[in-house]
Amino acid sequence: MSRRLFLLASPAVLAGCVTGGGPIGSYAGRQDAGVTLPAMDTSNVDPRFLRQEVAYATREVAGTIVVRPSERHLYYVLGNGRAIRYGVGVGRQGALWHGRAAVGRKGSWPNWTPTANMIAYDQRNARYAGGMAGGIANPLGARALYLYRGSRDTMYRLHGTNVPSSIGQAVSSGCIRLFNHDIIDLHDRARIGTPVVVMA
Repeated sequence: MSRRLFLLASPAVLAGCVTGGGPIGSYAGRQDAGVTLPAMDTSNVDPRFLRQEVAYATREVAGTIVVRPSERHLYYVLGNGRAIRYGVGVGRQGALWHGRAAVGRKGSWPNWTPTANMIAYDQRNARYAGGMAGGIANPLGARALYLYRGSRDTMYRLHGTNVPSSIGQAVSSGCIRLFNHDIIDLHDRARIGTPVVVMA
């Protein structure tokens, strides 16, 4: 197989090529908006799912978020063939929807309200039918980015998690979850109107 044919046949390999030398940023504990965010022990985390700068070939413009649920990764496009790559966990809702949208709203330690399906799946969620205040035990974690098409909420969210072990996994509920440290980083980079592409 020629080198050119190999490169054309292997976009997923190219997309995940790491040339940045490992994880970037800190997973240390800190105070965040009045909430104590504990340090994250990364020693048992697959390095593929830690935040890192990677080579990433794409036609999307710098500042675009690209979600690849089947790969369990999310990319924030930097341009010039580079991106910040984050590991994600993919919930049922996160696997069902794909297409283009934009960040229409952002939340810091957001409230969480379970859907009717979540309550039917686990009756313990019924106690939060009126909403659960933001905090370290909240399923949405430290931040949430709400995806919109025009003025319509798609009900698709990029958010943190209170179950770090779910990153890199398929999970029963929710959309696209990131480590709390990572969703804070992404939240700081993204702006209202940031384009988002969710791959099928």
